[in-house]
Amino acid sequence: MQQLDVHSDLTVVGGGLAGICAAIGAARQGSTVALVQNRPVLGGNSSSEVRVWVCGATAHGVQHFARETGIMGELFVENQYRNPEGNPYYWDLVLLEAVRAEPNITLFLNTDVRTLATADGEITSVTGWQMGSEKEITFHSPVFADCSGDGLVGHLAGAEYRTGREPRSEYDESWAPEIPDQNTLGSTILFYTKDAGEPVRFVPPSFAKDITETAIPDRRVIRTEANGCSYWWIEWGGELDVVGDNERIRDELQAVVYGIWDYLKNSGRFDADNLTLEWIGAVPGKREYRRFVGDHVLTQHDVLGQAEFEDRVAFGGWSIDLHPPGGVYASERGSKHWHPDGNYHIPLRSLYSRNVPNLWVAGRNISASHVAFGTTRVMATCAVLGEAVGIASAVAARNGLTPRQLATERFELMRNALRRADASVLGVVDDDPDNLALAATVTASSTYRRPAVEVSAGTMPLATDLAMVLPVDPALDGLEFLVDVREATSLTVELHDPLKPQNYLPVELVDSCSVDVPAGEKRWIQVPLSWRPEVPANAVIVLKANPSVSVHTAETALPGMIYLAHRDPAPDEQYTEQFREWKHVLRRAGLCVRVTGESSVYSAEKAIGGHARPYGGPQMWMSEDLAWDPEPTLDLTWPDPVELGEVVVILDDDVEEDLINLHHHRSPNEILPTLLRDYDLEARDASGNWAPVGSVRANRRRRINHVLDEPRSVSALRLTARATNGAPRAHVVSVRAYRP
Repeated sequence: MQQLDVHSDLTVVGGGLAGICAAIGAARQGSTVALVQNRPVLGGNSSSEVRVWVCGATAHGVQHFARETGIMGELFVENQYRNPEGNPYYWDLVLLEAVRAEPNITLFLNTDVRTLATADGEITSVTGWQMGSEKEITFHSPVFADCSGDGLVGHLAGAEYRTGREPRSEYDESWAPEIPDQNTLGSTILFYTKDAGEPVRFVPPSFAKDITETAIPDRRVIRTEANGCSYWWIEWGGELDVVGDNERIRDELQAVVYGIWDYLKNSGRFDADNLTLEWIGAVPGKREYRRFVGDHVLTQHDVLGQAEFEDRVAFGGWSIDLHPPGGVYASERGSKHWHPDGNYHIPLRSLYSRNVPNLWVAGRNISASHVAFGTTRVMATCAVLGEAVGIASAVAARNGLTPRQLATERFELMRNALRRADASVLGVVDDDPDNLALAATVTASSTYRRPAVEVSAGTMPLATDLAMVLPVDPALDGLEFLVDVREATSLTVELHDPLKPQNYLPVELVDSCSVDVPAGEKRWIQVPLSWRPEVPANAVIVLKANPSVSVHTAETALPGMIYLAHRDPAPDEQYTEQFREWKHVLRRAGLCVRVTGESSVYSAEKAIGGHARPYGGPQMWMSEDLAWDPEPTLDLTWPDPVELGEVVVILDDDVEEDLINLHHHRSPNEILPTLLRDYDLEARDASGNWAPVGSVRANRRRRINHVLDEPRSVSALRLTARATNGAPRAHVVSVRAYRP
């Protein structure tokens, strides 16, 4: 047996998505990182060992313009290119390569942390056993991040934590039980099948559960075409100790899986003769255990009220998603969901221990009530929390701050670092004093100023109220729709304010009108709605149902525009996963519409400062059609020369497109069309001479860093878009410039 000592700036325990993103986030800030994972592969519940899909703020399309950016966004986009079929082993490779690409990270797989040392209330080291190599490794760091899911490191260090469900009275949460208990969400084992092309016999093991003696066939959906996460409801252990009883839980879950498979193969109720079992999990995917207590405990009210935290570092959007403690054997529905009206914020004060000064936490173990945990627990949200912790650990160390001091006294340092990393944070304007672009004047060779989609691809009867989200800047002075009218009628149209920049539902009525429309086909009708919001905002235009009217649809929609149809859900649909009165329609498509007058929604100024993702509008520069301006340019000009050392270009990776690693949702494009494929950067010196700064070809990424070989004194910077990946116009979210 060997005994080793490893010294680094940060030790991250746990190699799931939270731990991966924490390690990468810190490494990119210049910290040395030891990433310690107790399994042979990275990814945690998303890995090929467990195979849970990576859900996040998009909530399977319930939330809009919500896909994560930052490191999690990079992983989504790269996986979409490398692994459009959703192969779980290829996903493992995407994660492994992302970690190995960072020279500041040292990865320790198969290393199970079991003990730690403390001094004066702080962790000084953690020690793990590396299976297979028989090494005992002690990791020394000034700070540690517990991204282990179960929270063993924090527990061993004496960090305060909660398990189970708090009483309703503690936080006045309507979804909390009246009486507290130790019940949690249970664990899950999944399985995959395939068609063998010929009959395959299945002889069930003696321990297989006879599910006909349970409520499973009546209360759960079993289908021959279902695989993997379609069986998320194979859950058990919520009334036990999820960690202490892990072996018992695994055995019971496998018995249930084999019982379901026996039912599919041998009950005679399914066409399953040619199906065979391809894979069954051996590692239970845990949902819940310890939740550490930080300086802020996130609650149901924070989530549903979309509380505006000054120290926000990430956002979520998944529903509050809670399951019955009895799991697969429960007589009630397998889950209940309460969606916030849009994405909500998560504060830094929920990401560290309030009593262990050098312990960061990220993943499903953050400081949240059981009810709020029901939404923060999904893996893409855990990932963005991990990135926030990684960045925070480096920023705090660089400035000699504790986690609490960074969150409460010097948070502007964290805010600037998050923006520079393109992290998943909402409502944060770029006012970074280090960003030279903020002092520049920005101009473009062209800007798309008259929003219009005019080519019809078909019609849709106005059988129900139909809403269009339309970004407005600075004002709306009317619009037109292309319609067919069976008989003369009066069409009522309303304009609503969603009230929050990250929301896309009609809330407050601003204006309405009734338009008399004569019978006829392909008529452009003028709708005299008007609105001048105090700041750029989204308007929700509602076309009221009218049996005499059909609206013309288009194959495309402009950035920032989406469409929702109203429905009256049945009472038993309340609190189901997709429960919403307004459902997304015309995905990747839209209506034929023309906006009256010019708009600044896509102006060149959007590319400097402002927001780096949709927030009260798409927040990007967009050129005119490439057919008219084939190589559009974006210029930044300074009144006096500046010393330039680095340029960061952030492109549009269409965060409305839902990308899931195991592809519960399929996306048609391996590379997102809205990304620039080819572009060039040039800088002008004080003498007026232009010289290359960078050139990108065959791009498929959102964020590109250009570090100059040597600093230059420049008076202007120009980006020339040479080609997109299919979009008809050039999109640029942000151009940032920094000194050496």
